[in-house]
Amino acid sequence: MQNLKNIFVGFLVSFIGSIPLGYLNVVGFQVYEKSGLTPTALYLLGVIIIEFFVIYFTLIFAKRLAENKKLTKYIEGFSIVFMFVLAYVFYSSANSKSDFSTTYNYAPFLLGIVLSCLNFIQIPFWTGWNLWLLNGKYIEISGCRKYVFVLGTIVGTFCGMLTLILALHYFASNVEFLAQYLMRIIIPLVFVGFGIWQGFKFWKKYC
Repeated sequence: MQNLKNIFVGFLVSFIGSIPLGYLNVVGFQVYEKSGLTPTALYLLGVIIIEFFVIYFTLIFAKRLAENKKLTKYIEGFSIVFMFVLAYVFYSSANSKSDFSTTYNYAPFLLGIVLSCLNFIQIPFWTGWNLWLLNGKYIEISGCRKYVFVLGTIVGTFCGMLTLILALHYFASNVEFLAQYLMRIIIPLVFVGFGIWQGFKFWKKYC
């Protein structure tokens, strides 16, 4: 029963956590639009391979990572800059009639690995969640049970990201406004908004 609970909790947390619009989902949407379902699945596989190691190590070292305020500050500061860089990249690529995945269209699996490695914000995200789940005794990680939990999380991430990618495709295909402005204006503005919001939180926390 505990193994099933670990899988369910891991799946639920990662499924919900992967649905908000992020650059990994946006690139996945571009891969799907350009190449179809199989390359998208390979891209997502690359993403979750890196996430497996991130979740595992943040689970094992959650308390130490949470106490390392300096590392957390650097990661949060980097994520602010990264949001504005992403806004520019998506805006410029959309208006030059190319896409972010063009360079790697021959290797979506590699693209997923590279971009997931750059997703540093997942370190404090999973550190916080793992601490909360452990302190609340929602999961139990003795022996092989930690691997069961991590398996549930990566399956949840895969399903959550794929759900959002297919939803974006559906709305972009059926809503003319989204088809015209999603990649050119809406996505860049979303990342600018994320950058401003994270910058505000960073200022309140550290200044």
